[in-house]
Amino acid sequence: MELIKKTGVIASAILMSGVLIHSAYDKPTDETAKKEHYVPSEIDFAGEKTPLTISDVAERFDRELLVNANLDATTKIIIKRANRAFPVIEPILKKNGVPDDFKYLAVIESGLVNVTSPAGAKGVWQFMPDTARERGLEVNDIVDERYDLKKSTEAACTYLLNAYKKFGSWTLAAASYNGGVTGVNKQITFQGVSNYYDLLLTDETARYVFRILALKEIMQHPERYNFVVPQSEMYQLLPVKTVDVTSSIPDLAVFAKEQGINYKILKIHNPWLRDRKLDVASGKGYIIEIPLKGY
Repeated sequence: MELIKKTGVIASAILMSGVLIHSAYDKPTDETAKKEHYVPSEIDFAGEKTPLTISDVAERFDRELLVNANLDATTKIIIKRANRAFPVIEPILKKNGVPDDFKYLAVIESGLVNVTSPAGAKGVWQFMPDTARERGLEVNDIVDERYDLKKSTEAACTYLLNAYKKFGSWTLAAASYNGGVTGVNKQITFQGVSNYYDLLLTDETARYVFRILALKEIMQHPERYNFVVPQSEMYQLLPVKTVDVTSSIPDLAVFAKEQGINYKILKIHNPWLRDRKLDVASGKGYIIEIPLKGY
């Protein structure tokens, strides 16, 4: 009888533990809920509709959406940075007649920070030195305006407007930012089609616009992908005063202290300053931004 009682207790314990384990695995958690994959039925780039009814187009969009929706930390940081960068980029795009969607091109190029590619492209818009100079940016060891968000956005606008004039399509203009105007045009001529979604391109250029679309979808509808970030956690665009500089500054650390900040803060807010000094040629001038708070 005692053995039967013990056996019954053990059996009950096993049964209960099994129920608990089963319940734990069956119960939907916040994490599994987060991983539910939402795909919109339609999307466009710069007003040009993406043909999601074409099988490979739908799959390529789905791939980029799935990848970026699950890059939790990376995508959340980009959303935080956008709160600071987009207010600078958006009015420049608008002023130049470039669709607002191109701000997402900057997102996939750099994550909205000044980075350097293995090939040597720099800045938020990832210009190579020669291309930057062709677009009116100063690039040398003292000053590199690829790191100036306002000026590099202006330069990107000139590139994109020229590409749109060539192709008559904002989607192809975006693709050419990665594949080059010449490279994309060569494929259009060879393949006999003039729509990005009909072209067979290199893997990187073939993914390029879909990456833009994925980030656009996620950043416009963050709640669908569990990326809701409180405004208090967003990175802020700090108020600044500007200083017109028309003569050389031999020591930027001394200059920074004279402005009530330090060298680190000066370089953070003016990353285009690439040396410890600033040489100013006769008749030339620069505008340096000095933050009014946040340091």
